Amino acid sequence: MESLYIAGGVLALIVFFLGLGVWVFAGLLLVSIAGLSLFIDMPLARIGTILGPIMIRSATGWELSAIPMFVWMGEIILRTDISTRLFKGLSPLTFHLPGRLLHTNIVGSAIFAAICGSSAATTATVGKITVPELDRRGYYSPLTYGSLAGAGSLGLLIPPSIIMIVYGVVAEVSISRLFAAGILPGLMIAGFYSLYVIAVSLLFPKVAPADTARPSAADMLRGVGNLLPIGLLITLVLGAIYSGIATPSETAAVGVGVTLIYTVVTGQMSGKVFMESLFASVHTSCMISAIMISAAFMSTAMGFMHVPQDISAAIGRFQLSPYELILVLTLLYIVLGMFLEGVSMTVMSLPITLPLVLAAGFDPIWFGIFLILMIELAQITPPIGFNLFILQDLTRTSITRIIFAASPFFLLMCLGVLCITLWPQIVLWLPDQLYSK
Repeated sequence: MESLYIAGGVLALIVFFLGLGVWVFAGLLLVSIAGLSLFIDMPLARIGTILGPIMIRSATGWELSAIPMFVWMGEIILRTDISTRLFKGLSPLTFHLPGRLLHTNIVGSAIFAAICGSSAATTATVGKITVPELDRRGYYSPLTYGSLAGAGSLGLLIPPSIIMIVYGVVAEVSISRLFAAGILPGLMIAGFYSLYVIAVSLLFPKVAPADTARPSAADMLRGVGNLLPIGLLITLVLGAIYSGIATPSETAAVGVGVTLIYTVVTGQMSGKVFMESLFASVHTSCMISAIMISAAFMSTAMGFMHVPQDISAAIGRFQLSPYELILVLTLLYIVLGMFLEGVSMTVMSLPITLPLVLAAGFDPIWFGIFLILMIELAQITPPIGFNLFILQDLTRTSITRIIFAASPFFLLMCLGVLCITLWPQIVLWLPDQLYSK
């Protein structure tokens, strides 16, 4: 019973420090130090000797080198014409689908996710092009905003994904297998979104006004031409990983090199673009590294306090079935997603949740995709849904209206979670095919 009081005390410390507005990495360190001092009377000198090696080990993992490379690639892409090319390329190709240009939000986000790895960047970059254009043409704005909110979150699920790398490092599973595991669920959820847009457009034709300018065959070819540079970059990055030619870290460096070459050849590179993208990637990468270091320390601290083992034992006494456990974890992550961003959710929760799901017989690769879907739900969940705030800034409309618009896509993503739970091979089939022994 005493151990459960310790777990409650640790939770109270987390709420206290994060509630004060302390930076996440600092809050996690303070929780760890305070917990070890208060609950098991560990001397500060002893805490220091534990913290040092953990910081070194957490900051020097070779797998982490992929994070700044993929982040830098995304920052360079944000400053190029790739999002404009996406819209120009997809517009004629989506003409014959019910909903027409609304599909550019969904397909464009899915494609951009495959070269970016960030949900916020995907939403912002695609939205800057599509939202003004769709509003100008008279498309139903809630469907415009909702489809972008939902599809923009695919930046976390469709590889390369920064969160996948973080999960792979913390959970000690293959990042290449995680990348492969995210493809089919990502395409499935994008398909759900497109089917929803088609259904609404067939029921209510006015949501997608008729476009009198029917694209010609030449327009179609120009559309394909606009998509070629993006397709080449995706092929190089993902092809190198799945063929085994390069590791994710090596492929990230190749992706940066190809992106730099593209910006130079197309005349979009300048000293300002280079330095802005470099500084932004350093800022983001340092933030992720700091959180991972502090979370690794907190994981060790909770191990000393026996928090994961005791919580696991307490939940075990309820004798939950595997599906009941997943339902409980789904509700837990939805609540966490209301207050935390993805990296923090991942590194704070895994010491407790990963042993539980492994004991219940779930594959760690499958759980990684499940967790990423939970983080995607958090992107469109108030009060701290980053995609919601990005859309509010882009559209200059009320956050209530954005939340209402995103609600159907939240439910569609929940349907995706249900599908991968009932049929885990949606996640596991592709990595098993690519990396079968």
